[in-house]
Formats: sequence, structure tokens, C-alpha cells
Amino acid sequence: MRILITSVRGKTGSALADRLAPRDDVELLGGSTDPARVTRDGVVPVELSWDRPDGWAPATTDVDAVFVVVPLRADAPELVAEFLATASPSTHVVLLSERDPEQSGPQGWSARVEQAVRASGRSWTLLRPGWFMQVMTDPRFLRDQIAEGELAFPHAQAPVAWTDVRDIAEVAELALLDREHAGRTYELSGPQAVLHSRTAELLSAALGRPVVYTELGADEALDGLTGFERDLTALTYERVRAGHFAVVTDDVPRLTGRPARSVEAFVADAAAAGVWSRP
Repeated sequence: MRILITSVRGKTGSALADRLAPRDDVELLGGSTDPARVTRDGVVPVELSWDRPDGWAPATTDVDAVFVVVPLRADAPELVAEFLATASPSTHVVLLSERDPEQSGPQGWSARVEQAVRASGRSWTLLRPGWFMQVMTDPRFLRDQIAEGELAFPHAQAPVAWTDVRDIAEVAELALLDREHAGRTYELSGPQAVLHSRTAELLSAALGRPVVYTELGADEALDGLTGFERDLTALTYERVRAGHFAVVTDDVPRLTGRPARSVEAFVADAAAAGVWSRP
């Protein structure tokens, strides 16, 4: 079976590649704007950029299933529709969407991406995860501040059912390999919603040193962002406040046969791996 991951070096794409690459029954293509940086054993690098449509048809040639990671840009609905049109009508599409897509900003940005997938003429499965645990280990987000002893996040009283991308990847693997998941939408979450202060306590325990939670104001949380990214992030934080990311679902344990990974287990693993080690 030939499978394409559109963003193989991203959080979920790399976790999915870890699961699919060792399989003898899968030929795995890893899409990237810079294929030279796709170095994982068992992944065939493929040039794939949302800015270069001429490369889409070669990337999707003879692909049985594709895992689509939505580009975070205003024209994503149109891009995804045009990209899928280059794939064979028999290609199965697994879309990494988000929780409550109809609440995703002006004109229902994520809902329009989902509609593009449904209208593509291809079979599909939609994955709607909550906020990724891995933002805590990503240097572009919270990793460095946690290493310095702070967890800064808005809306202190709004819990989040953090979702581990490894759980998302496991569900994605099932959906890519078995057409029994066609036409299904899965809502993915961690096993419980936790306040940010509790997350800071778990980080402190795992690291053996204090990590203090600091509540950010709306403007502080958006500092340095502009344009569509700022608008999307502002809306996402507002959805945190409204409780959209606090909902706990049973799709991960029901589909995988085991409990979803907890924040406590995640931070313990990351701390043991030295992710938040001080320089």
C-alpha cells in the first residue's frame, strides 16, 4: 500500500511516519518543502509545497491513501480542494482537522477545509483532535519557557484536555490502512481536562524543580504575531476560554484499545528524555 504524508516533518506527520515506516506492507512517501531534510529510514522523500501546485500530481501518483495536514493559511480550503483533485479518485483521504471546525474563524475556515475533502469525490476520514501536548516540547512554542521554569498561557480557569500526537498518529494509521473508517469523523482528546496550574504542577514534579504558571493577557499571548496567524491564534485562545478544548471523548481508547496518554505520562517521558534541560 502506498501512503503519502503531506507534512512528514511536522508534529503529527513525524509521529505517523514512526508508525508506518517500519511496516512491510506500506510504501511511505514523506512530503516536504525540503525533501533533503527527510532522512528517516523507510520514508521516501517527496517534494511537496502548497506554493508549488505543479508538484502535486507527481507527489500523488499511484497513492492509495494520503494524510493531509492542513496548511495554516487563509486559502487552505481552496488549496486542499485543488490538491486532492490531482490524486486518483480511488485515493483515501485522512484529514487532520481540529475540534469544532465550525468555530474556526471567519467563513468557518476549518469547516470549509472539511467540506473540500467531502466534496472531493474521494473516500475520507476526518480527525478532530484537541490541542497538542507537543506544544510543550516544541522550541517554537512552550519548550524554552518551561525549561526556564514558567508555563505562560491565557485563561487560567479554562481546562484543556491535551492530546498527544502519538495517539492521533495511531488513529490515523488505522484510518489510512482500513477503509472501514471511511466516512467517519473522530473527535480525539486526552483522558482528562486539566487546568494550566495543574499542568505546571506536573511539570514541576517531573523536572524536580519549580515550574510556575503565569496567566497571560490576550495581547501578551498574541505578541509578535500578525495577519492571519494572529487572527487564528486569537480565536483559538478564545475557544480555550469557551471550553472547546476541555471536552473529553472516548474515540482514542475505543479505536486503539488502550487509554489515551495523560499529561502526567507525557511530561514524565519528556523530562526523562531531557527535553527541558537547562543550557
